[in-house]
Amino acid sequence: MAKQTNLDLRNKTIYQVFVRQHSKTHDFLGLISDLDRIKKLGVDIIYLLPFHPIGKKDRKGSVGSPYAIYDYFEIDPLNGTLDDFKLLCQETHQRGMKIMMDIVFNHTSRDSVLTQEKPDWFYKKPDGSFANRIGDWSDITDLDMSKKEIWTYLVDVLKYWAQYVDGFRCDVAPLLPIDFWIQARKELDLLRPDLIWLTESVEYGFIKYLRDIGYDASTDSMMYDAFDIAYDYDIFSFMDGYLNGKNDLSRYLYELWRQEVVYPKNYVKLRSFENHDQERIAKKVNHPEKLKMMTAFQFFLKGTPMIYAGQEHQVMNRPDLFEIDPIPWNPSSSIEPLIQKLTRIKKHRLMKSGVYNYIETNQIAIIEYKDSSDQLLGIFNLESLDGCKIDLPNGLYQNLLSSNQYEVKDSYIKLGHEPIILHIELK
Repeated sequence: MAKQTNLDLRNKTIYQVFVRQHSKTHDFLGLISDLDRIKKLGVDIIYLLPFHPIGKKDRKGSVGSPYAIYDYFEIDPLNGTLDDFKLLCQETHQRGMKIMMDIVFNHTSRDSVLTQEKPDWFYKKPDGSFANRIGDWSDITDLDMSKKEIWTYLVDVLKYWAQYVDGFRCDVAPLLPIDFWIQARKELDLLRPDLIWLTESVEYGFIKYLRDIGYDASTDSMMYDAFDIAYDYDIFSFMDGYLNGKNDLSRYLYELWRQEVVYPKNYVKLRSFENHDQERIAKKVNHPEKLKMMTAFQFFLKGTPMIYAGQEHQVMNRPDLFEIDPIPWNPSSSIEPLIQKLTRIKKHRLMKSGVYNYIETNQIAIIEYKDSSDQLLGIFNLESLDGCKIDLPNGLYQNLLSSNQYEVKDSYIKLGHEPIILHIELK
């Protein structure tokens, strides 16, 4: 991993925003009006999906994908003006939060400024038409990163936006040469050494597919040479597999533990159960009590949790990527009080530097952080069992997430239907 990675990132919470779907006005100003509520959740970093103009050629839907970018240096008028964006950054900073933006360097729209001005920078079919490596991404065309002049241009894009933002989430970054990202990080560190670098990982199957057809794709271990945080797509299928019955909970917990040894000691993982590419966790779980349990579990995992706007209201529909499809906010289903408690607990020093382990038990997720003086213990009864064995002295223990106390007697604890987080002072 980048040696300068700040491990305080393990104590931070990210909030992902699709600007055009977030408010009734579909723009930066609408998001500004929601900043106080977002801050109250305990959010540290707001991350925006791409907000650039969208190409028209082969556009998907009537509005198009924000990932089919026409011009890296401009803002889609639907989202607002540059002055509106500057105001959003200013208002975010005034509330003590940071702001990140999505960077999409693998491809542009098929009619982008670059396809017109630098057509030789792109992959081509034998007939000379623009091409891309992924068949179903028909609204975009891939940049040919073997051309080093492209590297200079893209680093200039990063330098431009680094005037305003505090970090970059880099779309399908493993599909670009890792040497490009290392160079970009090195150059940007001279201007903004405090920038946060988040790479979207890709699933193992996708990496193998690309390699099988002759392209390169980097694993998370490689991406940590340039980035601070990586998605948890390396184990996402095991979380999904648990929810849909393809594997049991213990397999998912083992994969979480395995990350402790396959990545650098100072690794930071993004803990996200939903995003613009993945179905809502509320749709997958579809049970309010288990959803609260999963939410608490998400925040208690080692790394940086990310909320996709709407998750805090148990929204089940994922906003359309190609149309105007506002989030159906539902305050009556709010779990914001739970998230507020979780973001506070996330700030505990053990969540950053404590020894992290999962405790094997019968289909109950038990995670601990520990040092010589303190222990944080999370018990997540995802299968609604009556109780479980636990290595704690007899006594009553206060749940940090509620007013309830839990008794441990003869190394056994009875469980209910709420997530439990205990703080234990060690003698």
